[in-house]
Amino acid sequence: MKELLKIVGIFAFLLAAIPALALVTPENAEISPPAAIPLIAAGTNIPETEVTETAETTAVPETEKADDTIKILDFTDGQVLTLDMQEYVMGAVLAEMPATYAPEALKAQAVAARTYAYRQREKQRLSPDAGLMGADISNDSSKYQAYFTPARAKEFYGESYDLYSQKVREAVDSTDGIILVYGGEPIVAAFHSMSSGRTESAETVWGSPVEYLIPVDSSGDKDAPSYIEEKTFSEKELKGLLENSLSGADFSGNAEDWIVISERSSSGAVTKMSAGGLEISGGEFRSILSLRSANFSISFESGTFTVTTRGYGHGVGMSQYGANAMAESGSDFLEILEHYYPNTETENYK
Repeated sequence: MKELLKIVGIFAFLLAAIPALALVTPENAEISPPAAIPLIAAGTNIPETEVTETAETTAVPETEKADDTIKILDFTDGQVLTLDMQEYVMGAVLAEMPATYAPEALKAQAVAARTYAYRQREKQRLSPDAGLMGADISNDSSKYQAYFTPARAKEFYGESYDLYSQKVREAVDSTDGIILVYGGEPIVAAFHSMSSGRTESAETVWGSPVEYLIPVDSSGDKDAPSYIEEKTFSEKELKGLLENSLSGADFSGNAEDWIVISERSSSGAVTKMSAGGLEISGGEFRSILSLRSANFSISFESGTFTVTTRGYGHGVGMSQYGANAMAESGSDFLEILEHYYPNTETENYK
């Protein structure tokens, strides 16, 4: 019983810590959708918070595997809807990846979205969250995977809705029931908009290793139009932002000495640095300044700090832009998934 409670606790924390990873918005998208698709206000997909992951989970009874529905809480009105899993995945893909992407990339996203949904459903049934009011998941993209209702998708895609919904429908239907597993259980299907050219490990970003969330090449990301971005801050702006978040930081010396980067991951993300004499992580610095990624460099000239970032998102798991680059180069969705989630297997969960 103690071991079961331990497993349930790990499972509950992990799923709460990792909602989705890339809403198609100015703040989260890897590239901007075409002009025909209006952009919406931003949230985050997978809040990049602490994660503790183990491969240990509880086996799912066959009766649950046969259940192909999911209950979703609409956080805007409190209603709980029971959806066919395919319909849910359809709405998740429409919300999570630009429908302009290649079909094989959309298929890979469908498998990742379906895997996330099944894992979340299992977690909820093992350890119910009262806040979900009996549902398995919510459409609150700040906590869970993003999801568009048909009405919301029509509003978002406008005149292009019929074209893109049919494209996504084909991707979802052609992967019906397929999920990614490790040790026989649905994986943490982390994904992000674009890496810096090589994905990051879960251990680097969240502090705990995951056998299949390890660095892999994603050099196609470097061709993204928004791969590199610069943000500038005056001395006063930067000092104010850091002082508000870092108690005890000292910015009395020369401004050019305020920020020192001391360590990076093998993929380039800043892992250790000092700000005002305090040691912090690159992830903390990214959060404070609302940067696109933790792979950044800093320069100071004439009273202005310039922060240059590479990539977009936490960098763990599948790069959406990288998946699209692979698809356009001829890779199918299984090859994409095998590349970004090494050591995992696909399984039909229906």
